[in-house]
Amino acid sequence: MKNWIYHSPPGNTACELESSLNLHSAIAEILVKKGITGKDDAERHLHPKLAHLADPFLIGKISESVDRIIRAIDAKERVAIMGDYDVDGVTSTTLLVSVLRSLGADPHYYVPRRLEEGYGMSAASVERALADGPFALFIALDCGTNSVTEIRSLRAGGTDVIVIDHHRSKDSASDDCVMVNPHVNDTEEAGAGWRIFCTVGLVFKVCHALLKRLRARGDATAEKIILREHLDLVAMGTVADLVPLIGENRLLTSHGLRQLRQSSRVGLRALMRAGGIVEGAQILPSDISFRLGPRINASGRLADALLPVEMLLCDDSAKCDAIGAQLNEMNRERQEIERLVSAEALEQLTAIAPQFPHALVAHGAWHSGVVGIVAGKLCRHFNRPCIVLGKDGTWAKGSGRSVARVNLVEALQPSADILDSWGGHPMAVGVSIVSENVPELRVRFNEAVGKQLEKDGIPDEAIVIAAWLDNMHISDDFLDQLELLHPFGEGNAEPVFGVADITLKTEPVRFGENNFRFQVPLDTWRRMGVVAWRKGDSVPPVGTPLDIAVKLGWNYYNGRRYPQGELLDWRVAE
Repeated sequence: MKNWIYHSPPGNTACELESSLNLHSAIAEILVKKGITGKDDAERHLHPKLAHLADPFLIGKISESVDRIIRAIDAKERVAIMGDYDVDGVTSTTLLVSVLRSLGADPHYYVPRRLEEGYGMSAASVERALADGPFALFIALDCGTNSVTEIRSLRAGGTDVIVIDHHRSKDSASDDCVMVNPHVNDTEEAGAGWRIFCTVGLVFKVCHALLKRLRARGDATAEKIILREHLDLVAMGTVADLVPLIGENRLLTSHGLRQLRQSSRVGLRALMRAGGIVEGAQILPSDISFRLGPRINASGRLADALLPVEMLLCDDSAKCDAIGAQLNEMNRERQEIERLVSAEALEQLTAIAPQFPHALVAHGAWHSGVVGIVAGKLCRHFNRPCIVLGKDGTWAKGSGRSVARVNLVEALQPSADILDSWGGHPMAVGVSIVSENVPELRVRFNEAVGKQLEKDGIPDEAIVIAAWLDNMHISDDFLDQLELLHPFGEGNAEPVFGVADITLKTEPVRFGENNFRFQVPLDTWRRMGVVAWRKGDSVPPVGTPLDIAVKLGWNYYNGRRYPQGELLDWRVAE
């Protein structure tokens, strides 16, 4: 059994919020624990509106980037757009190309070929783009922050450069281009709201600013563009890139998930069909994480990430379905490679885990296209940050993934002198290091993460109870209010509820591999199904009063909805 931690909300604030907004007591308690104590702030959290978005021109260098883009549109200059090969880069590229096309521009777009050209705005990827001829303006998306040499080379050739990126790096090319990167230009105090954006969120802000400026000068075309219709792309990139779903990220994602459900984008509907998502079904962040995102990523990891960009920009349904079939095949291939790498990396880390209790580094002759996914799996398995490195000659290159309480960028700072290059954001990083320095990285990384965890004080295996409920209080109204707290994700964890003193009348039913389910009474005639995944070795007993720790929500099926819980843990009631 795990350690359960519960803290009551301070003072009477939760009661006051409950009364003023007619909220369920548990919902009011969760809001207060998030620091949302005022009625107006609670209303904005429960009912986020696009009107609440901050002025995009508050973000550093957006004004300069918009001015340069408008000059390119007016003069019909040749424009190149280069986006990264992950979901954030693909959606960023699709969004900017779509908006510029709507404004009459005809941008060329490129995505780095991972295995041939490496990450981001490399010399090889830029050279391939320039083979089509010189450009007046080159826009790098989700990459370019540390591409000092490449940007200087473009500038020397007469090409202006805009970088829109959210990655942190020890090097910055900001002196040689217009760089929209809050980690470079904006202090935490001035830019806290957008420092947590991924690139597609920043691109949305650039597009918002672009349309505002064009509309201010009376541009009729800009007036016709409905920017919220592009929030489907923003939601996909934001969820897939593991940035915190708080503030404007949560607002944009909330509206974006609704836009995904009704998207008119032919390629996106084909991608959803390929991922087995029924048309018109409610879209959850998990659908992006496990159905849509992996198919986009598979192309960039194994082949050419230009394929999903072309799919998302395409209006030919048959062609889009054909690309969807290709992405499915690539995803199956990726899964097989990933399975083999995961098994080898797991064996390696299991052997050394006792020596490195806080963070782990795996290193082997592995396909570079899957190391990020494997790092995420190992991170969840060991419940600690993991870096997985593939061998590339004398170099080790790979990716790291983190847990909610550890900032990977800070954790790698003490290793900066032995890293050739590194960058990313708190939850995910890319790393390059000479192979012989990997043992030293293991030691330093483990120590750095350990120091971060000392400040936190919450045991790794603890379950934090957001609120306690009586099972009779799990009503339709409560579950409807709980939905207003969505979407959940990084930085906005799904709440875990303690349900006290329930007694199972029948044995839980086992199914699948180590799973089981049982029923909990809600009132005299209604029952709630509770499912437990991979917990078959800890089945609660019948006839004994129990406390259960569960996630709660509606289960939508065949046009109807049913109360459902996911069991995280149980204990005998005191």
